[in-house]
Amino acid sequence: HYTLTPTNLICCHFAGVLVTGASGYLGSHVVQQLQEAGYKVKGSVRNLEDEKKVKHLKTLCPEAAYEVELVQAELQNADSWKSAVEGCTYVIHTASPFPFSTPRNEDDLIKPAVEGVTNVLKACVESKTVKRVVLTSAGLAICGTLKGVDVSEKDWPEPAKLDPYAKSKTLAEKAAWDFVKELKDEEKIELVVLNPVSMLGPVLSTTMCTSIELIKRLLERNPMFLPKMNLPVVDVRDAAAAHVKALTTKEAEGNRHILCTQNLWWSEMAAILSAEFKSQGYNVPTMGVPKAAVAMASVFKKDAKQALPIWNKTTKFDNTRMKEVLKITEPREIKTAIIEMAYSLIEGGFVKRSKKYRGPHGKQEEAANGPTENGEIKEDSKPKEDGEVVTAGDKEEAKETGEETAAEGEAKTGDDSKKDDAGDASEAKAEAPAAETKEEGDPTSATSEENKTDEAKEEDSKAKEEPAQEQKAEDADKTEDKPEESGEKEATEESTKKEVEVNGEVDAGGDAVASQ
Repeated sequence: HYTLTPTNLICCHFAGVLVTGASGYLGSHVVQQLQEAGYKVKGSVRNLEDEKKVKHLKTLCPEAAYEVELVQAELQNADSWKSAVEGCTYVIHTASPFPFSTPRNEDDLIKPAVEGVTNVLKACVESKTVKRVVLTSAGLAICGTLKGVDVSEKDWPEPAKLDPYAKSKTLAEKAAWDFVKELKDEEKIELVVLNPVSMLGPVLSTTMCTSIELIKRLLERNPMFLPKMNLPVVDVRDAAAAHVKALTTKEAEGNRHILCTQNLWWSEMAAILSAEFKSQGYNVPTMGVPKAAVAMASVFKKDAKQALPIWNKTTKFDNTRMKEVLKITEPREIKTAIIEMAYSLIEGGFVKRSKKYRGPHGKQEEAANGPTENGEIKEDSKPKEDGEVVTAGDKEEAKETGEETAAEGEAKTGDDSKKDDAGDASEAKAEAPAAETKEEGDPTSATSEENKTDEAKEEDSKAKEEPAQEQKAEDADKTEDKPEESGEKEATEESTKKEVEVNGEVDAGGDAVASQ
C-alpha cells in the first residue's frame, strides 16, 4: 500500500482526487488506496442509481478520514466532467470503454476512448485547480502484439495493425499527449501516463470486465486445452499503488511508466489454480494443445487465429521506471494474486460455486443447502480419503450414530478387539424380536455394531424391550469398568468445542481482512 511521508501527508489532507471509472476493477483499488492514504476522493460512475455497481465503493475503507463522494459522468458528455473535477487537485483517469467481444465497428470503442480523455483534460484546464492528471493507458499502447521482443516506454505500436481495443488505448494516450503539448503556458497541467499489463488480484467491484476474463475462463475449463501463450502480468494492488504514488512523484511528470512484475505461461497459471481448486470441484485445464490443431481451428475460430502470431513467444516489458521512479520495489507474489483473484470471482458470483467449494480460508461452503450451524460453518476440519472434508459437526454426528472417521477407527481398533469376546456372548443371548427391531429401525446395525461408541451401546441397551436378565448383568459390569473412559471422553468433547469456538473467531477476523 501507499506509504505516507511528511510531504505528501500534508498534501493528502488538503488535496481532492477525482477517480474516473471508480467502480471498475482497477478504479476500485485506486479509490481504496487513496482513502487509506488520507485523500479526499471523488469517484465518477456512469449511473449513480445503479446501486449494484456503486454500493461497494462506500465500504472500501470504513476507517477513512473522508467518505468517497460519488458523481455521475459519461466519457462523451463534456459538461458532466466540469462539475466532476470541481475542487480537485488531482485526477486519475482510469475510465475507458471495454469490449466483451470484438465490436463490428471499431469506432464504437475508439471514439468514446479518445473523446473521453480529451473531455476530462479540458475540464481540468478550465477548473484552474487541477495540477496533475494521471492517465491509465495500457501495455497494449507499448506493444500492441506480444511478438516476443523486449519493449520499453519508448515503443509505440502501429495503430493500423491493432485490434479495436488496443487501438482505442493507443489513440487515447496519443490524444492526451497531443492535448497537453498544445496548451498555452498559463493553461499547463502535468500529465503522467501509466501502462499496466494484464492485471491479476482480488476483485472488489461487482461488474464484469476484461481484466478478470482469463482466470474466470480457466476456472470454467474454457478452453479445455491450453495454448502455449505467455502473458506479462502485474498485481492490481501494485498497479493501484503506482497510481497513488504518481500523483506526487516529481520525476514521473511528462513520462510513461510500464507496470509489469513478471511473465507467466498460461500453463503456469493453470497449474497454480489446479493445485488450489481441483479438490474444491474445479477441473482447471492443464494439458496443452498442439500448434497444428490451433492452426486448423484458426480457419473458423478467431481466437485461434489471434493465438498463432504469439505462439510460444515471450515479450519482456522493461519495468525500470516502475521500480526506480514510482518505488514499486517489492511487488506482490503473482501466485497469491492468482489464487486471491479466483476466490474473489467465486465469492462475488462471477464463477459458480461447486458443491465441494471450501472458501478462501478452508471453510466448507454448502452452495445448495447453506451454512450448517447458527449461520456459521465450523472449521475444525481435515481431508478424508475421498477429498471431502470432515468438520467438527461430522465428529459429533459420528458419536451419536455410531459412525467413526478413519483416524478414530484406527485409534480404537485395539479397544474394540478386547470388547468383541464379551459382546459376542451378550449378542447370542439377545431375544429374536429385539434383533428384528434393530434390523428394521437401524440399517447400519448389521455392519457397524462393532464400531459403535460406548454411549451408543448404552442407548441401544435402554431401547431394547425387556432384555434378558443376563444381558442386564453384563451391561452393568461393563458400565462399572468404564467410568474413567467416559469422563475422558466428556473432557475431550468439551476441549473440542472450545477449540472450534477459538478457531471461528480467528477465521472471522481473517475473512474481514480478506474482504477489504
